[in-house]
Amino acid sequence: MRLTEFTELITAEFGGQSADSILVDHVLTEFGGRTGAQAIEDGVDPRDVWVAICRDFDVPRERW
Repeated sequence: MRLTEFTELITAEFGGQSADSILVDHVLTEFGGRTGAQAIEDGVDPRDVWVAICRDFDVPRERW
């Protein structure tokens, strides 16, 4: 998944301000306690970050 697609998905699901906050503030335990932004910066595929966020926030699976 490209970063632009990831950005579109997270913004559509959570809204602009919430998406930004989730990306930089929410800690993803499955990525060693990094935030989504940190994980992506470290080279984790944005798709994997998207799925982790969806799990944490109970986003219905059909939106993954």
